[in-house]
Amino acid sequence: MKKVLEMREKRAKAWDAAKAFLDARAKDGVLSPEDNTTYENMLADVDAMARQIAIEEDRVARDAAMAQPTSKPLTGKPTDGSMKPTSTRASAEYKEDFGRILRGKTLLHNIMSEGVDADGGFLVPEEFEHQIVTGLEAANVIRSIAKTITTSAERKIPIAATHSTAQWTPENSSYTESNPTFAQKTIDAFKLTDLVKVSVELLQDSVFDLEDYIANEFARAFGVSEEEAFCIGTGSGQPTGIFTANGGTVGVTAGSATAITVDNLIDLIYALKSPYRRNAVFLMRDVTVSALRKLKDNNGAYLWQPSVQAGQPDRLLGYPLYTSPYAPTVATGALPIAFGDFSNYWIADRMGRTVQRLNELYAGNGQVGFLATERVDGKVILAEGIQLLKMSA
Repeated sequence: MKKVLEMREKRAKAWDAAKAFLDARAKDGVLSPEDNTTYENMLADVDAMARQIAIEEDRVARDAAMAQPTSKPLTGKPTDGSMKPTSTRASAEYKEDFGRILRGKTLLHNIMSEGVDADGGFLVPEEFEHQIVTGLEAANVIRSIAKTITTSAERKIPIAATHSTAQWTPENSSYTESNPTFAQKTIDAFKLTDLVKVSVELLQDSVFDLEDYIANEFARAFGVSEEEAFCIGTGSGQPTGIFTANGGTVGVTAGSATAITVDNLIDLIYALKSPYRRNAVFLMRDVTVSALRKLKDNNGAYLWQPSVQAGQPDRLLGYPLYTSPYAPTVATGALPIAFGDFSNYWIADRMGRTVQRLNELYAGNGQVGFLATERVDGKVILAEGIQLLKMSA
């Protein structure tokens, strides 16, 4: 953690140097071509340090996770050993047989029949699924800031479309009725799949950690596809994205099709109702952040500030700033920036994830396929809780 802190301090100094260079060399806010190249190189160094910090933080997090005890300490009176796991999928027998299925070995316990889904895949053990979910959160920025629920069927969520209004009523006068109205949003589940192939020789190598490899590979693939859908998904066969017509609310329209001003960002912040601003964050693409780095407030302070605390995001106008490569770019009519409380974006995981072993499909190549499946949906539940900035048409 000390190394991460040192790297963050080094990055902050590099940003200060870039700001000082810009202030000293820019004439009326414009850099010469040579100075602009120098400034862009300085920003590239800042971004490179940010990537190294992310890698180091991920390593620290993984080391901490691997250092966790594999069992809980005894806090009460020992039992006679008859205590059973909370579910079949949490048992050591299920985990052992699942590992043997992956390697094509004979099962030792008659327990896996309880974990077969309709398509013939096996529900992954709970510990294995927790590993995938943790990977999803690390590879998917939306999961880290949104609200996640688990569903077993289609879920209808009631929403107050309009609220009641209190009235000042004189004594002995009739009461004025309020007629609040309600709407409904439905969270469904769309199928997301990934198929990987592993050579038979590698499967026969007992040193190869097959379970860890598959969990990490599926987590990476699912995380990438999920994040793209959570940002710009159409809602047809996939989740509904935040940066879409059915996502957040357009709170501000920029006066330009290609440039964002300080006033645009301030207006976007105050387009969001005060209760939502308490937990609000910015979400945009890295290249959009790059375009905003030269902006200053009325006091001459830069809007963007690098984080110097491990585990904390950078900030824009005092609010946490998250980036996704799937947020739209700045272009005519685009929605490049979202600002709001992202607990208003719900991610619904349907039941458990499954893995199916495919023995014959790739046998001619000396390989075995593994097909992973999950069912998930995502949708903005309260559109007023997430405001979007739209570029001029």
